[in-house]
Amino acid sequence: MNPSELSLTEALRQMQKGELSSRELVQASLERIAAYEPQIHAFLHLAGPSALEQADQADARRRAGDASPLLGLPIAVKDVLTVEGMPCTCGSKILEGYLPPFTATAVKRLQQAGAIVLGKTNTDEFAMGSSTENSAYGVTHNPWDTSRVPGGSSGGSAAAVAARFVPAALGSDTGGSVRQPASFCGVTGLKPTYGRASRYGLVAYGSSLDVVGAFGRSAADVAAVFSAYNGYDPLDASSQNLAAAQIALQTESKPRLDGVKVGVPREYFIAGIQPEVEKAVRASIQTLQSLGAELREVSLPHTEFALPVYYLIAPAEASANLARFDGIRYGPRAEAESMWEVFYRTRGEKFGEEVKRRIMLGTYALSAGYYDAYYGQAQKVRALIRRDFEQVFEEVDLIASPVAPTTAFGIGAHGDDPLAMYLEDVFTLPANLAGVPGISLPCGFDSDGLPIGLQLMGRRFAEADLLRAAHAFQQTTDFHLPVPGLGLG
Repeated sequence: MNPSELSLTEALRQMQKGELSSRELVQASLERIAAYEPQIHAFLHLAGPSALEQADQADARRRAGDASPLLGLPIAVKDVLTVEGMPCTCGSKILEGYLPPFTATAVKRLQQAGAIVLGKTNTDEFAMGSSTENSAYGVTHNPWDTSRVPGGSSGGSAAAVAARFVPAALGSDTGGSVRQPASFCGVTGLKPTYGRASRYGLVAYGSSLDVVGAFGRSAADVAAVFSAYNGYDPLDASSQNLAAAQIALQTESKPRLDGVKVGVPREYFIAGIQPEVEKAVRASIQTLQSLGAELREVSLPHTEFALPVYYLIAPAEASANLARFDGIRYGPRAEAESMWEVFYRTRGEKFGEEVKRRIMLGTYALSAGYYDAYYGQAQKVRALIRRDFEQVFEEVDLIASPVAPTTAFGIGAHGDDPLAMYLEDVFTLPANLAGVPGISLPCGFDSDGLPIGLQLMGRRFAEADLLRAAHAFQQTTDFHLPVPGLGLG
């Protein structure tokens, strides 16, 4: 078997037994990228020869007795997380050529665990999008069908894992940007609880919503990555002072879900959902029941307000966060005679259309005379959404729902309809507004052979419950095992 076809857990096991070297694994990943990356465009930057040097160092460390949990494992990092020595563009021309002088805490912790950053992945500009079409550096294509989007904004990371370029990757999730591309690309993606993982070094979009998430081929893969990077960080004021979660999943026998109560929210099965998506998700919920879970219908009554609330709060926070990109401190600048003209021209020329749209929406929502009516009111409704989840989690342990209303749509399908694009995140936004964790896992395929995702959500800081339930499901099903076609298998 080609080493690039190994899952994270399989690759680590073989390296630990001496059956595989890190150099062989990294070399296989680089060769696969060289062969298929032109079709996919998952990466914006590759480490190249330095990755092989790091692999040799990892092999030497292992021979010397180093037992770091991710030693020698190649990973990819979404290009909104800083890595010292690698460009960080956030998919934007306004940061073209920027080399950060520090590494994001989540990435640094993976490196400390022995992981090798193979490259930076494509993203919607400043993580604003649901399709990775908004990148200033070109569109990423879905490995299952290159005429389709991979989802977004972490589409590059999801596509890289799906195409077997790397066994795992980091992304960010502000309103569904890990879970939705995981669903579209047929991989497993975890959005942790807000405050569980450090945001230090994550270029901010919506500061009260952003989290660093992880992609893998299975829940076991994601658990290994998440265990390495989560935990308290004094460099992040929103980081919760909790011990890092170390999640070990049972692999010797098929786990069950006896005693686990799973809520099925009636508001998440709405008119307009793709019939094949609803059928696959409902069948998967029945699979959870067959594993011993108790199903209960529940209600999250303020779900219908999640979309407008998100698109008031997130753009408002983006308006403030992106004010720092003015052509003075970072990236290229437009030439002009006055300082203010430099600001105007740089931002006007270098920001893309979607980023401009959200900055303007946010600035309007925060403006004098409108703050209370828009941003202030949205925060009040957000509190109601959070309360809905708190009340439901008094009755159940997990919530099961679709990840997205459709499978991967065609590139350009929503190009002139921003609202249709925003609706792709309608099932993922509430978890970010409430600050609870969520996971997407493959649960079927539509008639075109495109993956369908099941979403599980849990109580705050209950990532272990999500991963164990997802693992139990994956030990019974094989939806996470197929490799995309298009010559990628």
